Amino acid sequence: MASSGHILVVEDDERIGSTLLRALTGSGYDARWERTGRDGVAAATQRRPDLVLLDLGLPDADGLDVCRRLHHDDPTLDIVMMTARDLELDVVVGLDAGAVDYVTKPFKLAELLARIRAQLRRAEVHEPATAVLGDLTVDAAARRAWLGDDELELRAKEFDLLARLVADAGRVVSRETLMDDVWDENWVGSTKTLDFHIAALRRKVDGAGGASRITTLRGVGYRLETP
Repeated sequence: MASSGHILVVEDDERIGSTLLRALTGSGYDARWERTGRDGVAAATQRRPDLVLLDLGLPDADGLDVCRRLHHDDPTLDIVMMTARDLELDVVVGLDAGAVDYVTKPFKLAELLARIRAQLRRAEVHEPATAVLGDLTVDAAARRAWLGDDELELRAKEFDLLARLVADAGRVVSRETLMDDVWDENWVGSTKTLDFHIAALRRKVDGAGGASRITTLRGVGYRLETP
């Protein structure tokens, strides 16, 4: 069964770039390959991709800066980082820059393709409901959320996590369920990405001071507290 979706690859390594282009087009995707950060940003402006595969080691710019630029121009754009940097701090910085996921080089092509499929499936899911929990309002259909009168600037995965927790507000949602529902049931990467996104989400929905409205049950999961 053919895949679908427009994928932008920003990668300067000829071997990796050509391999990804062949694999993506062979899997039925409409893929475009750019070798510099400048050309990647220009390509995303010319035609919005459904997903960006972004190398962090580009010849003309730091990939993190490119990620921030892409995220600034389109906060809903799904960006998957490809990086040889595997320290936890590097991953946190990348996710904070606007990426929804990361793969560490060298990576297995089959794993990367599985993540792409999962990411594109996630982007197609919309729940037509609006939930109000005290001063927190979440409109799943519009993919928008507010804290009081202020709209929250949430990355794609942050919104997906919030919407999933809202769906079971007041009840514990296990780590496994969150990974299955927000990422994919066949996820093969580290679950640390869940912790990174929860931490980022907390910073945005908790407001100033006070206890977090997202409670951690260590080793079990998370619960969105009700007012």
